[in-house]
Amino acid sequence: MRLSLVYIALLAASPAFAQTCKYVDKEGRVIYSNLPIKNAKKVTCFEPPRTPAPAPPPASGAGGETAAPAAPTRVDDGTQRTRDDERRRILQSELAGEEEKLKQAKEELAAQESVRLGDERNYARVLERLKPYQDAVAQHEKNVAALKQELANLR
Repeated sequence: MRLSLVYIALLAASPAFAQTCKYVDKEGRVIYSNLPIKNAKKVTCFEPPRTPAPAPPPASGAGGETAAPAAPTRVDDGTQRTRDDERRRILQSELAGEEEKLKQAKEELAAQESVRLGDERNYARVLERLKPYQDAVAQHEKNVAALKQELANLR
């Protein structure tokens, strides 16, 4: 009984260990399979992928202590403050530019809302014409909010 269970388990696991081969059938189609293909010529076989060996355990020092992981490199406080100040300055200049673009986009939207073209007899055409201007305002508002959030995270 035990022998038959082992035999069944080996048969079930055998396709996992089979090689993948390239076959060409009579019509010239290329087939890759790990099982033999009837009426097809075996061209070549490929080695199954090898699983990498597990990493060796860390070497222990004298006294049976294991080596501590390397500490991340640290930047001194002065250098970090300089980097933070530079980042803050860049973000503030980007925020100022984005607020200016938002102001211009709002002005363009207001100018377009006050104009009514002759071919816009229904309101859907007006909304269609205004959509790009509204999208531009919304995008600049999102950018301003994101920059303000980024500046708030620096403090």
